[in-house]
Amino acid sequence: MTQPTLIRRAGVLPAALALAAAGVPVLPLSADKRPFGNCPVCMDLACGGRPNMLVPGPCVCPLPCHGWAAATTDPAVLSSAAWAPAWRRAGTIAYHPGGAGITVVDLDHADAVAWARTALPPTRTVATTRGEHWIYRGTMRSVNGVRDGVDLKSCMSYARWLGSGTGTMTVLPQAVRALAVKTPPVRPAPRTVAVPAPVGGGQCRHRVPSYLERGIAMAEQRITDAASAIHATVYATFLAVLSAHGRCGCLTEAHMDRLFAAAQAKGESPRHCAVAWANAQTALGM
Repeated sequence: MTQPTLIRRAGVLPAALALAAAGVPVLPLSADKRPFGNCPVCMDLACGGRPNMLVPGPCVCPLPCHGWAAATTDPAVLSSAAWAPAWRRAGTIAYHPGGAGITVVDLDHADAVAWARTALPPTRTVATTRGEHWIYRGTMRSVNGVRDGVDLKSCMSYARWLGSGTGTMTVLPQAVRALAVKTPPVRPAPRTVAVPAPVGGGQCRHRVPSYLERGIAMAEQRITDAASAIHATVYATFLAVLSAHGRCGCLTEAHMDRLFAAAQAKGESPRHCAVAWANAQTALGM
């Protein structure tokens, strides 16, 4: 039986009670498909989520106020006077897949469904407005956007109840678990850019090599320690280095490579490094 048919025949709360009796933790969902808003008591699960995060922890709030963690199979809670206002405003029913021991692969459009049919083992499917829910037996962490139009909903997540679906539910496969493992981005190796270092015509005023070395090391550290405004920090650092060391002839391309490498390690591109260096030279009239 589809969810609209179930709700039309029984009503939202009776339909939710029927699901709870079958072991599915449920909660009311607003007409715009959002759970009812968080309260200060439950912010960041301060009310206490159980350590395994598969089912919600105890909550004494007057309303189901914190998404998946409000889901319950307790008919006394679902039917309580405290929850009545939420059920009266509810547009549909949501459930906590992890609490029900399942994982939902949410396929948001036709291309995602077509991909699943070639990449994932068949299992129970439920039609959605734009795609399908593929439901597997077993739990895992929830991750959104594992690929275009594909979300994984299980522990610490909620999904709309759209009916029992068709087909036989199968065990959560490794192919689905692997989708949650995101490969960290590979940062390109620092590379030098052909921007000549300034060449001075006079005698170097730095009496010992350690003066220049200390200045370059401090500049590298300043860039590395930057937590924000990376572009501005890189430019200001280049400007300071050129101001102190750019006219006497002791600054070499090896020193530039070190500064550029530090900037690229913070996400700057070689082009941005070259532009920042050239702008600093221009500002100093070099």
